[in-house]
Amino acid sequence: MTRVFNFSAGPAALPESVLRQAADEMLDWHGSGMSVMEMSHRGKEFIAIHAEAEALLRELLAVPANYKVLFIQGGAMAENAIVPMNMLRGKTGADYINTGEWSKKSIKEAGKFAKVNVAASSESTNFDRIPKRDTWRLDPFAAYVHICSNETIGGVEYHFTPDVGDVPLVADMSSSIMSRPVDVTKYGLIYGGAQKNIGPAGVTLVIVRDDLIGQALPITPSAFDYKQQADNDSMLNTPPTYAIYIAGLVFNWIKSQGGLAGIERRNRAKAALLYDALDASEFFSSPVAREDRSLMNVPFKLKDESLEAAFLKGAQERSMIQLKGHRSVGGMRASIYNAMSLEGVQSLVAYMKEFEARHG
Repeated sequence: MTRVFNFSAGPAALPESVLRQAADEMLDWHGSGMSVMEMSHRGKEFIAIHAEAEALLRELLAVPANYKVLFIQGGAMAENAIVPMNMLRGKTGADYINTGEWSKKSIKEAGKFAKVNVAASSESTNFDRIPKRDTWRLDPFAAYVHICSNETIGGVEYHFTPDVGDVPLVADMSSSIMSRPVDVTKYGLIYGGAQKNIGPAGVTLVIVRDDLIGQALPITPSAFDYKQQADNDSMLNTPPTYAIYIAGLVFNWIKSQGGLAGIERRNRAKAALLYDALDASEFFSSPVAREDRSLMNVPFKLKDESLEAAFLKGAQERSMIQLKGHRSVGGMRASIYNAMSLEGVQSLVAYMKEFEARHG
């Protein structure tokens, strides 16, 4: 069996050991005589799977007891609406920081429920950086301040946690969560789709402080009301059971790698290898300000854009796939999430040098 180096932005590569364990347990989970896919979400087998996944997540992220952990559905796109539905809490406005395509989607969706104040934006520089904190014009009466911690498309990442005073900080961490340690206590709400560093598409992680739930807008569907989901252990309706099971396996794998501190060391080594190659090249370039470069998503350009198709074809011939940049920005993009090996990044860098020698 030949495994490719999958640089997809999501759904993304999963650890091979996780896939093998899932395969081994596909027909019979722990002597139950059934697959996890077939289990009742209210049966003791799945309740144990769910409880272990949550306990591992709490351990890895050091989630305090006064935060709820929810495994729900809809992805970050749905959360763009679900967040204001739950987090306005009697207020009418919220602050958003615009750092790229995913921030823009959040802003647009939130505008259906709240008066959105774009407190800072890097649009004028083509979203190549995070706006300096001292340029933010925050509303002290805002219900919350929303950031996208890592822009999957543009490749910019917050390498600091912004201080927003007493207003709750909300973060879409879809493409950076579980890639390094996070101080959960500095956030009121963290959410993210699982399909980057946690598991397959279908489950959305929400970590929310207790005191911020229970005042959802009257129009909020029951399944999207954080309080109702919390009161029912994420089982108000049938949750994405198999995706939660895989997430639990991934959390165990992260723990075996030295936890989030160990994962961060791996991720920094991979990113440094790729960025160093870009910076040393006159043929390839990174469009992102150095201090704001993402550890997870690395967009890059070829000096001669007419060679992009040839570059992608050669990469695929060398078992490297999904390197084409997002259609909104073009170019190339290497997503190097937790499950991407150092060997994969080394192969990409070697190929880039080979391609440059031939065409540069």
